[in-house]
Amino acid sequence: MAPIVLVSSCNRTLGEHPFHIAGRKYVDAVRLAGALPLIAPPFAEDELPALLDAVHGVLLTGSPSNVHPSHFGEAVHDESLPLDPERDAWTLPLIRLALARGLPLLAICRGTQETNVALGGTLHQAVQEQAGLNDHRADDSQPAAVQYGPAHPVDVVPGGLLASITGRASFEVNSVHGQGVKQLAAGLRVEAVAPDGLVEAFSVPDAPGFNLCLQWHPEWQAAENPVSMQILRAFGAAATRYRDRTRSALRTAP
Repeated sequence: MAPIVLVSSCNRTLGEHPFHIAGRKYVDAVRLAGALPLIAPPFAEDELPALLDAVHGVLLTGSPSNVHPSHFGEAVHDESLPLDPERDAWTLPLIRLALARGLPLLAICRGTQETNVALGGTLHQAVQEQAGLNDHRADDSQPAAVQYGPAHPVDVVPGGLLASITGRASFEVNSVHGQGVKQLAAGLRVEAVAPDGLVEAFSVPDAPGFNLCLQWHPEWQAAENPVSMQILRAFGAAATRYRDRTRSALRTAP
């Protein structure tokens, strides 16, 4: 059986009814990685070990919502922007536990911001208002194909994980985010930067398993994007190796 990848969900109210949801593009990306997607609702912190026992990888999705700034010691800058404190409550401890276990982790957009915050980093709540940084938001008046089209190149840091996966010094990415990395958490390694210097990708080199955090959206039309497919295949291969190791450990346990 293919490895199982946990897909984080968001919380939305449709009409009068609350829902746990995840975008189909993330589910499709997991399948392109050669794994089976499992969309997870919020879990209590003491339930997370049992949840992670059942999976072989974690994909942290993007979202219109932002990480609540109280998690990095700030007040809300723009009250009009959506928050999802219920997601924060379980994904932040999930990230720490998954990394400690060596579970393969692929984080996208909000998921990347969550990972930095979970490990002690901070965020710019409005990248476009920072001196020297560009506006990384998409034009909401445009169709999705334009919003998620190539926006700028990223420079890949030599010798890192992303460089080893792609074999490229730079490539074009989309850009649909208003927040971004301000202070990178201690111990994280920058994997790629935007032309204005904003961190676009990082990893946790001391974690025992594969992990890669991307500020752009590699899942968008991933099957048509060679770099996205390189990243997804690397993640899927890591999940397969993790599955095989855990199965082997179970067989040899006394």
